Amino acid sequence: MTERLYYQNSFLYDFTAFVETARELADGRRALVLDRSAFYPTSGGQPFDTGWVEFVSADGEQPLSMPKLRVSEVIEETDSVVLHVVENFNAALPQSARVRGFIDVERRQDHMQQHSGQHVLSAAFLKLFDAPTVSFHLGDESCTIDLDTQSLSTLQLEQAERLANQFVWEDRQVLMHEVTPEQARQIGVRKLPEAAHTTLRLIEIRGVDLCACGGTHVKTTGQIGNIQLRKMEKIKQGIRVEFICGARALRIARRDFQVLTEAAALYSSHLWEVPGQTQKLIDSGKAAQKHQQKLLAEIAELSAQQALARASSEDGRKIVAEYFPDRDLAFVKLYAQKLVASESGVIALVGAGQGTPALVFAQSPGGIFDAGSHLKAIVTSAGGRGGGTHDLAQGGVPSADLIPELIERAAASVRSKPLETSGPSLDPGTATPAGQG
Repeated sequence: MTERLYYQNSFLYDFTAFVETARELADGRRALVLDRSAFYPTSGGQPFDTGWVEFVSADGEQPLSMPKLRVSEVIEETDSVVLHVVENFNAALPQSARVRGFIDVERRQDHMQQHSGQHVLSAAFLKLFDAPTVSFHLGDESCTIDLDTQSLSTLQLEQAERLANQFVWEDRQVLMHEVTPEQARQIGVRKLPEAAHTTLRLIEIRGVDLCACGGTHVKTTGQIGNIQLRKMEKIKQGIRVEFICGARALRIARRDFQVLTEAAALYSSHLWEVPGQTQKLIDSGKAAQKHQQKLLAEIAELSAQQALARASSEDGRKIVAEYFPDRDLAFVKLYAQKLVASESGVIALVGAGQGTPALVFAQSPGGIFDAGSHLKAIVTSAGGRGGGTHDLAQGGVPSADLIPELIERAAASVRSKPLETSGPSLDPGTATPAGQG
């Protein structure tokens, strides 16, 4: 059975303990079970502590000639057993082994600030808007609480943040109590655990909050530092609010400031002008893109008219077979559409070499050429994929070098077909290339 020292003192950063056993885990890692520990295991939305252990003499004073072991994870196996996963421990366990444990202080203090901040924030939402917290998650970058409410405005978010920080600035005491479940119900605990317990550990923030919790916490709310709300989003259970506290909030605020400063310098503007300048840039980009599309359509239209003027009629139809090595799929698709929309009886077999090498087959409405089946047969023979409708199809091929030959083969197939038939008549894998149309 592991006595949990952090229950009584969250600021205990080193301790001594006896090793009860060394355990081989299913994934090959090894873990130590100690008779007492200040390491916090993952539980209640709070991640585990990390740190080190070293083997020491029986009096706990002198390190033995064994390497210090990194504690990379702490797992709560049962209510009475805590596993301390250690790295690179392959030696035999010394007889009556005793260790000194060292908690990663920065990680522990961060977790205390975030978890205590969550209690304060949950109390603020409950007090102001009767919105209880249904779950809590402490992440590496930020923390979240899920609130049992269907709506929350930006103004309400700011009000809760202001009240929570007021509780922080008042530097209220944070106390721990051990009571029975019945006693907890009588004194009005905010939330009781569903699992049965003979004794409950309560965390009280004087005059603010009282709830059952096994996590590590600060001594006074002033040690939380500050509470910053980042964003909120609608989820299935209600509203999720993202927040950060203490040193983490300071670090992320500094990072945000640096990013905004760099962005403002690019715009030669003040920090608060960055959103407006960014919107202007977005609007300008959209306008330029719209103008570019218009120009592209005009180029495609002009190119189509010139191509049709050059093309000769073959049995009442015009076949335009063309490869554009410096154009992409968007242009050749537009070009093909312009071709078949300009006259009746037009068949377009065009390819693009820029971006993903691609082919587009199209025909004027009402034609008997099956663009979809022809294109699928051609690109599949070259190791590509594609398809489409009777009048318009597109597909990609592995290399742009293949496109000229594929277009030639497609054109030869179309010219060899009687007008009365509509399906592809060639075996794309064995057809002999014909002259370019």
